[in-house]
Amino acid sequence: MSNKWNYQPPTEQKSQKADELSRETGINPILCRLLIDRGITTVEESKRFFRPSLTDLHDPFLMDGMDKAVERINKALGRKERILVYGDYDVDGTTAVALVYRFLQQFTTNIDYYIPNRYNDGYGVSFKGIDYAKETGVKLVIVLDCGVKAVEEIAYAKELGIDFIVCDHHMQDEVLPPAVAVLNPKLNGSNYPYPHLSGCGVGFKLMQAFIKDNGIEFSQLIPYLDLVAVSIASDIVPIMGENRILAYHGLRQINHNPSTGLKAIIEVCGLRDKEIKINDIIFKIGPRINASGRIQTGKEAVDLLTEKDYKRAIELSNQINEYNEARKDLDKSMTEEANRIVDGLEDLADKRSIVLYNEDWHRGVIGIVASRLTELFYRPSVVLTRTNDIATGSARSVADFDVYKAIESCRDLLENFGGHPYAAGLTLKVENIEEFTRRFEDYVSENIHPTQTNAIIDIDAEIPFKEINMKLYNDLKRFEPFGPDNLKPIFCTRQVHDYGTSKVVGHNQEHIKLELVDNQSSRVMNGIAFGQSKQARYIKSKQAFDICFTIEENSHKRGEIQLQIESIRPNA
Repeated sequence: MSNKWNYQPPTEQKSQKADELSRETGINPILCRLLIDRGITTVEESKRFFRPSLTDLHDPFLMDGMDKAVERINKALGRKERILVYGDYDVDGTTAVALVYRFLQQFTTNIDYYIPNRYNDGYGVSFKGIDYAKETGVKLVIVLDCGVKAVEEIAYAKELGIDFIVCDHHMQDEVLPPAVAVLNPKLNGSNYPYPHLSGCGVGFKLMQAFIKDNGIEFSQLIPYLDLVAVSIASDIVPIMGENRILAYHGLRQINHNPSTGLKAIIEVCGLRDKEIKINDIIFKIGPRINASGRIQTGKEAVDLLTEKDYKRAIELSNQINEYNEARKDLDKSMTEEANRIVDGLEDLADKRSIVLYNEDWHRGVIGIVASRLTELFYRPSVVLTRTNDIATGSARSVADFDVYKAIESCRDLLENFGGHPYAAGLTLKVENIEEFTRRFEDYVSENIHPTQTNAIIDIDAEIPFKEINMKLYNDLKRFEPFGPDNLKPIFCTRQVHDYGTSKVVGHNQEHIKLELVDNQSSRVMNGIAFGQSKQARYIKSKQAFDICFTIEENSHKRGEIQLQIESIRPNA
């Protein structure tokens, strides 16, 4: 009951527009209001939303520098130059490298890939990686999901006679690297219509431009969309606009004909013969790919994603699964320790941010721990550990607060930094941690709104039980894939009562299985409230209460709807 509920009833104008759209589309007016919230106000727009078409992808040559990038790739292939595909060690980077490497492999055998080691190279383009390129005769490096800030490194490569094409989606610095082309939809003054592509998405656009320039059928690129969908889900980028098209068709590819490596991961995750959705990627597939770079080296993830032999892919998936188990153990122990430290902070109530440093923490898991702290304490969080004399950190943010700008305000204390508004990385000298902590807190305190430090549930619509049926659920499914900017709708029903049969369930009696009625009908609705067994006594008291929930299909009884209860509170 500690969550704050945020619900804005629809205006009369919105209700009228929703009713009109409902008559034209045959969709429930409540769901038409959700379409309007997403900027969809016409029948034609709703058709494009519900049936995303690959023909609506933007022309890749609208991205600044794309013509130069394709020209340089064509030249490299024509001259049989050695190409190195280089990328970050997380899911976005490794899927991007796998996509570009596998696609270009059709046109040249003189191609290699390189994933920097988190512990030896550090983040992004490294001098070590460039030296590897020089030693192996590379003339062109295509770098993915990093590189937009690698000014010195790419200048060094240029001196060695190595050209770079940068495909990135992180925030740029004042000076761009001296690459042949810097492809990034977030560049200052960019003309590209959609700024929210994942790193793998930018790599996909490069390959889209390459085939368009060389007269190759677009259908040749469709089998690689499974990798793009994995990157979109794992990197938590908006799933509207172009990303919705890519994710929609990428999920179809995953479910009907995944690449060998992903098929093996699906098997190891226990997802075979199940419909894979965005959440399956976020919570099962993505963490396993990520675990490789966190515990060992991200190169092993690319080895898997480029593997063509299924038996070998299963072996690699099992190895990565072991890394994931080790990662979970580290995550659990570090999070528990971090929580104890935060609980011991006397001035926590007065703080708007959390910055923790422990030189013994595992560098590969600090980002996950930062996420856990943000979720638990609802404050922008930075978690730091030590490598030699340098502290390495990961930052995570709360809704609508730009943690990248907060870190940027302390740039004179930093050795390096980069990222997004919601997630960023940084390095600094150990002796600067105390001052960074103070200034970071000052910036957050001055710029964050009090509502941003509270756990808020945004409710999309109030709905009586009589409106909840299989047609509504099926229409709701058409909103998939869900993700940022298109979150799964949360509904609210007020004045509900226990039917008399609700009970506590679960191995540790931590959940509630509910059977409820509202005050408008005698219909009994089934529901499940995970981790909310503390509310059972109130529910059984026969007093009225309000619930907010998502609408799901009962996994045990196909064709039956149940409510997944997000929050319960007494009726006012």
